[in-house]
Amino acid sequence: MDGVPGLKRELDRRWVAFVLIAWIAVSAWFVFDRWSAIRWLSLGDTDDNMRLMQVRAWMAGQDWYDLRQYRMNPPAGFDIHWSHIVDLPIAGLILLFRHFMSPSWAERLACGIAPLLPLGVAMMALAATVRRLVGPIAWPLALIFLVMSATTTMLMFMPERIDHHGWQLACLAVTVAGLCDPRTGCGGALVGLASAMSLSIGLEMLPYCAMAGAILTLRWVWDRREERRLEIYAITLGGGGAAGFALFASRANWAMRCDALTPVWLSVLIAAGVLLFVLSYLSPRSVIVRLALAVAAGGIIAVGFASFFPQCLGRPEQVSPELVRTWLANVREAKPLYAHPFRVAFPIATLPVIGLIGAFVGTWRARRTPALIGWVAVTLFTCFAVAMLFWQARAGPAAALLAIPGAVALAALILPWLLGHPKPVVRVVGTVTAFMLVSGLFAGWVIRWLPIDRPSAYTRRVNAATGECMRTSRLLTLNRYPAATVFTFVDLGPRLITITHHDAIAGPYHRNGDAILDVQHAFSRSPDQAHAIMKRHRATLLLVCPNMSESTIYRARNPGGFYDQLARRGSFDWLTPLPLPRGAPYKLYRIS
Repeated sequence: MDGVPGLKRELDRRWVAFVLIAWIAVSAWFVFDRWSAIRWLSLGDTDDNMRLMQVRAWMAGQDWYDLRQYRMNPPAGFDIHWSHIVDLPIAGLILLFRHFMSPSWAERLACGIAPLLPLGVAMMALAATVRRLVGPIAWPLALIFLVMSATTTMLMFMPERIDHHGWQLACLAVTVAGLCDPRTGCGGALVGLASAMSLSIGLEMLPYCAMAGAILTLRWVWDRREERRLEIYAITLGGGGAAGFALFASRANWAMRCDALTPVWLSVLIAAGVLLFVLSYLSPRSVIVRLALAVAAGGIIAVGFASFFPQCLGRPEQVSPELVRTWLANVREAKPLYAHPFRVAFPIATLPVIGLIGAFVGTWRARRTPALIGWVAVTLFTCFAVAMLFWQARAGPAAALLAIPGAVALAALILPWLLGHPKPVVRVVGTVTAFMLVSGLFAGWVIRWLPIDRPSAYTRRVNAATGECMRTSRLLTLNRYPAATVFTFVDLGPRLITITHHDAIAGPYHRNGDAILDVQHAFSRSPDQAHAIMKRHRATLLLVCPNMSESTIYRARNPGGFYDQLARRGSFDWLTPLPLPRGAPYKLYRIS
């Protein structure tokens, strides 16, 4: 027992070093655990595949400001709405590993390790937040809860998950740490720079960035001494946004579009920065006057946005109503959480709800301490994140991340009491039970035993078929044929161009909307119309993967259409079947 105080001192004094050690250990475990995926370049999501294609194009000499993917819908290609920020660590790791191994293995290892870099940032930021709000040695619980959020947040940091979501979650964690930082200048800079970087990567976290700005402004309204924090935030938000646009916005994003950091949103960031800087400079003594000025600033931004950019008041993707109906409206993660089966929704909502309860408890317990302001910020942010789940289920990873400080506050209140209980049964069983409840781990266990919403045999078969269609070893068999433009499913396109030397027509990206509709029309309409569309795109090969999830949609919604007839009849005069290895899940045809 004599060593306990010493251990506590070390956990407090050397917390940065211990967090780094924990990050290295967790990263090593996940690389080991996901080695098969790394070995086979199993980029499970279409966005991960397209991210790698963007890195490859840049490293092959494509202009920095040209983010057009020329292997999708060739020869013109299409512009992706992303930036190169997330590409930098991937490319850097590839260049590093090329000194020691083949280019192929360098790429695989880079895709395995790159997602773990933002994990380190998120772990450090969460540890700092929990130290300030809960206690100097409570940070290990924050790391444990983060690593155990396997069904939500941690999925975005897994090896091969190289898309931008992990970095945006890291920016969100830094934002929360900045909101809780007692140092006004440093706290404002952290929030401003993290928001600017997140928006330069993509607009997915725009609501959270706006909420962070609102919380900082309200903090200044409540306490005039926060003017320095607001001033630094205004400078870093506007300046960081301008730098992000100048350094990373593609030429396609110089247009007045609504789906990325374009002149539209750059104008909003700069205007917000200028107005907040003026507010911090004026900083009147009256709370009422400060509130009125804050409301006026928000009104100016809202009215100006509606007046100058009315095209952005609707969907930011700016796609046709048909594409919304046939594609965007059916994206599962874009639907509210309550629209999902209980088996899916319950694990996603569990930790955010627990964290929200813990945030209220933490705020109440800190009501007479300097930590109150930080707890109020975290509670407001957590409330907002839980509300976002009622808009889109894709808010789940961010909501779980924001819930961790509240969950740690509950654990720090309950677990010491149980561990110090005189009865061994309470110490052991009670502690384990409380940990399972507070961390949200019980949700996965409960769902495993609930006899409701279990996937049907048909759903399991479709999921298995979809996974088989995406397998690297299966796709590589297509390289026996010379490189060609392949007409295939929208969801298969990014994976096809990543693994094989063939080009594809479409991927699930809204700026590729016309090509998406062409693929949908071809598989849904008559064989003659399908043939005409394929010839217009100069496709020479047709690739289908029976029972892939997208194929089942074409058959169910369009009986008698081209794909339905192809699946039943299997032949047309203008299609010549081509042989593939035994066991291949595909059907390949030459188009004449």
